[in-house]
Amino acid sequence: MNYETSITAETQDDIPADVGARQEQKLSSSTPKILMIAGIGLVALLAAIAAYFVMSGGEPVAAVDDGTQAPVVTVIAPGKTTISGVIEAPGTLAARRPMPVGVVGEGGQVVSVRVDAGDWVQQGQVLAVIDRSVQNQQAAAQSAQIEVSRADAQLAQANLDRSLQLVERGFVSKADVDRLTATRDAAVARVRVAEAQLAELRARTARLNIVAPASGYVLERNVEPGQTVSAGSPALFTIASGGEMEMMAQLSETQLASLSQGVSANVVPTGSPKTFVGQVWQLSPVIDPQTRQGTARIALSYAPELRPGGFATARINSGTIEATVVPESAVLADDEGSFVYVVDAENKAVRTSVTTGMVTADGIAITEGLSGTELVVLRAGGFLNPGETVQPSRQSD
Repeated sequence: MNYETSITAETQDDIPADVGARQEQKLSSSTPKILMIAGIGLVALLAAIAAYFVMSGGEPVAAVDDGTQAPVVTVIAPGKTTISGVIEAPGTLAARRPMPVGVVGEGGQVVSVRVDAGDWVQQGQVLAVIDRSVQNQQAAAQSAQIEVSRADAQLAQANLDRSLQLVERGFVSKADVDRLTATRDAAVARVRVAEAQLAELRARTARLNIVAPASGYVLERNVEPGQTVSAGSPALFTIASGGEMEMMAQLSETQLASLSQGVSANVVPTGSPKTFVGQVWQLSPVIDPQTRQGTARIALSYAPELRPGGFATARINSGTIEATVVPESAVLADDEGSFVYVVDAENKAVRTSVTTGMVTADGIAITEGLSGTELVVLRAGGFLNPGETVQPSRQSD
């Protein structure tokens, strides 16, 4: 037996099929009417807005840029200031007159060293002693040779005296007297030669003592007992003559040109809180072609903190100059060089190239580019563009 299981549209949910079709047709026909009503409402709204502007006094006016939205910047008029010229430069500490001390004789084995680095020595003081046993024996042999020569000279003199007594009696000829005189003179000369040779040996022996050529401060000791040294050996000691020190400050060509001998300088060694007062005693006569720098040598008195080879910073007085000084925040730099922003009469930011000088406690000295009467942007110049409108707020200081 077959049973029908499908449900027709006419019987589903008890809704007749023709009724549903009529409802869909009614909805589709009402959509254009709704859109028409919305359009009419929009037109009415625009008409109302236009009527409002007409009633309020005329047509709409375009907005005008009155500068109220321009950024506010702080400006100063720096003027001219007389400042003490100070050049700050790094450098190296050194002995002003270092004296290397080495072997002046034939050398030998060192038997004793009597000073160490850091000691003060006097001129002529013995620093080290070299073995002289061979030289002492040579001197003793030469001393004995002197005695032999003196004996020969005494014998020659006695023979000459006897001949002179017999020449009057005719027993000795004049020629014999001349020969005996020559023999006596040669014997006396041999005595002098022997004495000179002994003096030479003693001088050579004395040179085996390494002595200080001048009074000063021992910087280096490069020898120990038992070491063999000779005239070709490196320096055994280095002495700072008088203990005087100096700083060799590296300066540019422009900085060197602004200095002269005799100006004072303050030197601060690296790692030390102390400041030492010195004086420029020499300016480099040449400029390094690679670094374009020269050296200013600053004389300093001895102090334990001044160690040769250490680094230091010098502040050298270079006289007084008149320049425009602006705070560091006002000076900017890029690939084209240093510049500041100046506000002109129309409140526009104008980029102005400048040449900077020394750095002081009040700011950076401007040597070229500013007259001092301009309104210079104090800070926030890095956020401005050339020609941008700003609102300047003047700062008195």
